[in-house]
Amino acid sequence: MVNPGLLLVGCFPPGPIPARCAFYRTRRTLLSLLAMARLLLLRVVALLLGHPGIALLNPAPGVSSHSLRYFYTAASEDNKWLSSFIIVGYVDDQRICQYDSTVKEQRPCVPWMSKVEEEDPSYWAEETEVSRISELFFKESLVTARNRYNQSGGFHTLQQMYGCDLRKDGSKAGYRQYAYDGKDFISFDKETLTWTAADVEAQTTKRKWDAQSMRNQYLKAYLEEECILWLQKYLEYGKETLLRTETPEVMVTRKVDHDGMETLICRVGGFYPKEIDIEWTRDGEVWTQDVFHGLVSPNSDGTYYTWRSITVDPKERERYQCHVEHDGLLKPVDVAWEEPGM
Repeated sequence: MVNPGLLLVGCFPPGPIPARCAFYRTRRTLLSLLAMARLLLLRVVALLLGHPGIALLNPAPGVSSHSLRYFYTAASEDNKWLSSFIIVGYVDDQRICQYDSTVKEQRPCVPWMSKVEEEDPSYWAEETEVSRISELFFKESLVTARNRYNQSGGFHTLQQMYGCDLRKDGSKAGYRQYAYDGKDFISFDKETLTWTAADVEAQTTKRKWDAQSMRNQYLKAYLEEECILWLQKYLEYGKETLLRTETPEVMVTRKVDHDGMETLICRVGGFYPKEIDIEWTRDGEVWTQDVFHGLVSPNSDGTYYTWRSITVDPKERERYQCHVEHDGLLKPVDVAWEEPGM
C-alpha cells in the first residue's frame, strides 16, 4: 500500500502540498514522488473495480472489528535491538510486511501477502522505493526534532502510527499520530482537518500543517476510504487466518482469602479473534463490584487467554456466574464454580 503522504516534522510531500525539503529539489526525487501519486490513484481505482465483492466484508453485529495499522520508528543510532529505521504493517494482530534500514527492502511477513504480487508484480519494488524515501525523510525529521528540543546528542526516536478500523457495528475510524522519544508529539483530527500539538515544541509543526488544507483533506479521504479498501482487500487475502474463529474454553476456579471471603476466577483461553466480552453476573445481572480484569494475552499457538476475578461472600457464591460472549460461540455461555468431581 502506497504511503499516504510523508508527513514528517520538517518535510511535506509534493503535489497539492508545496515541497518543503531539500530532498525534493532534485529532479529524480520529484519525479519519483509524482509517480507515487499516480500509482496511488491507480491503486484506488483497481481496488474499486477489481474487487466488486469487497463490500461484503463489512462487519455485521456480532462480528469482530478489524484494523490496518503501520508503525514507523526512526532512531538516532543503530543498536543490536533496533535498526535506525523500521516500518511494520499489521492487519489485526498479524504482521503483514516490514522494511528496515539494514535490509532496505519492503518484504511480506505472511504467506497470504504473496497474493498482492500476483495482482501487481511490481508491488514490492514500488513499496521498497517509497520506504527508502520515507527513511530519508524520517532521519532528517529526527534531526529537526532534536533541534526543536535543543538536544545535541544521546539516543532519540521519532515514531509514526497511522491506520484505520472497521468496527463490528459497521462504523469506521482513522488516525495518524507522531511521538518523539516515546511521548506524544502531534496527531491528526480528521473531523476538524487540524493537528493537535502535545507540547510547545510541536506548535511550529501544527501551524505549518494546519495551513495545508488540501493535504489534510487528502489525509481524511485516505483514512476514511482508501485505507478501509486496503483493509478489506487484505482481509480477503488472509481470510483463512484473519477471519477464523477458535472457541474459548471457560473455567471458574476458587480460592479462599485470609478474611474468610472467596475469590472466584474465570479463566478463558484458546480463543480467536482477540475481541471477547467477559462479565461477572449476580442473579443474571452484570456485577462490577470487587471485579479485577486480566489482560488479553497471546498463546504460542496464535490464540488468546485472559481472566476475570471477583471477591464474594461464600454464602452467596451460587449467585455468581461468568458470562462470556465471543465470535467462536454460537451463543453466550454462563459458567459458575462447581465442586471438583461434580
